[in-house]
Amino acid sequence: MKEKATLSEKLARGDLMEPDCPSRGVLMHVTSRWGVLVLIALETGTHRFSELRRGIGGVSERMLAQTLQQLEGDGFVRRVAYQVVPPHVEYSLTPLGLEVAEKVRGLADWIELNIERIMTRGPA
Repeated sequence: MKEKATLSEKLARGDLMEPDCPSRGVLMHVTSRWGVLVLIALETGTHRFSELRRGIGGVSERMLAQTLQQLEGDGFVRRVAYQVVPPHVEYSLTPLGLEVAEKVRGLADWIELNIERIMTRGPA
């Protein structure tokens, strides 16, 4: 019979099905509507806030700022602020961010390739 893992063992390994698993927060940041789009946009290189806002249709300044902060906190986005007037801030992906961007882009690509099948399926 297999013994149940302790909470610290589950947290160390990551167990998305457990309510206290820290992986859940990261998953929410990465797979949110704006998280996916920010990661895909930054995959092309370094961008300023205004470039990202123009490039990601429909995102508000508040949601973009919040998403960038969350992804920066998770270690996926690098924020560089230059001490100039007016302020100049650039965002890019960290090596870890490049890895996760590749994964979410794969999902986004699959959805776009299959959107016709998805849309014609209708409600179950």
